[in-house]
Amino acid sequence: MELIRLIHNVRFDTPVGLFLSTPLTVACLILTVWSLIPAIRGRVDIPFLIWLRLTWVTLLLPGVTGILLALGGLKVASATDAGNGATRYGFLPDPSRNWEHWMYVAFCLLSLYVLEVLVRGRLIEHQEGLRFLPVVTLFLYGCAFMIGRVAVFPGSTPGT
Repeated sequence: MELIRLIHNVRFDTPVGLFLSTPLTVACLILTVWSLIPAIRGRVDIPFLIWLRLTWVTLLLPGVTGILLALGGLKVASATDAGNGATRYGFLPDPSRNWEHWMYVAFCLLSLYVLEVLVRGRLIEHQEGLRFLPVVTLFLYGCAFMIGRVAVFPGSTPGT
């Protein structure tokens, strides 16, 4: 169980703090910047597709370990009292953050699926769909950012 928790809780202590706090946020930020190139050129190159698949891995690895931890009865750190009425980060616990954490994970999964649809040109004409890549990847980065934020900080109802 400790190995699963270790894999799930990979975090970077960077000078920019929460904006690049996990491998998922880093992968999503790079994907967001990189998505401008296919949107402008009108075609997707193989390196972009490889990075998109790597972004899937950076979401699914902590996602699967998170499911395993949830099945073991654990909740997100901001919703769990670690003792003395505080979370492991020193804030008041907020149980509603657990559901928010899962909601943002679902939004990330949906965003990555939409990216796959846009890149393949299935539901929308390929050239036109590529114009939406930066918007979808920016939404993906925002959701990845919120996954990390919700895991650490309490919401508007701490202590309830």
